Amino acid sequence: MYEQIKERIKDSIKVKQGLLENTELLKTVSSLADEIVACIRNGGKLVICGNGGSASDALHFAGEIVGRFQRERSAWPAVVLNADVATMTAIANDYGYDEIFSRQAEAHVTDKDIFIGISTSGNSKNVLSAVKVSKSKGAKTAALLGKDGGKIAPEVDYALVVPCDVTARVQESHICLIHILCEISENILAS
Repeated sequence: MYEQIKERIKDSIKVKQGLLENTELLKTVSSLADEIVACIRNGGKLVICGNGGSASDALHFAGEIVGRFQRERSAWPAVVLNADVATMTAIANDYGYDEIFSRQAEAHVTDKDIFIGISTSGNSKNVLSAVKVSKSKGAKTAALLGKDGGKIAPEVDYALVVPCDVTARVQESHICLIHILCEISENILAS
């Protein structure tokens, strides 16, 4: 068991080392952080969603934005589309599971906002559908993705792709990237 624990930690480090060496990804993270700062300064909000573990990551992201990350500051607006179980199940029942986020994006997203989808496969149909609706409303779009970025990567303005096939390693890296985005935004906006 001890060796397995060490191997998983090494695996996680290896994936993050790859991110550290990915200049294009680092530039995209920086650009998205700038976009988040501009969005909040201009009265916009983050609209976030994901499925399964990525749904929890969406909630975590919003918690850091609305509450705080590391610094005392005013609250910033964030909406998590997977947080409202009644709305999600009503939409799934009436329109199908692929529309649970796009229908909400239609209701909540404006051209001042940033839509952020989270999908470890990069192919979640409901996230992709919400990206398309958000773009049609004039919002900036971003996604935290895994593998090769899937169908979502070419559709968003900011694709943060963790090039790994192991869902757990991708999710660990997504949380790291979320924390970096929160820290940069907070350092700029709360100073």
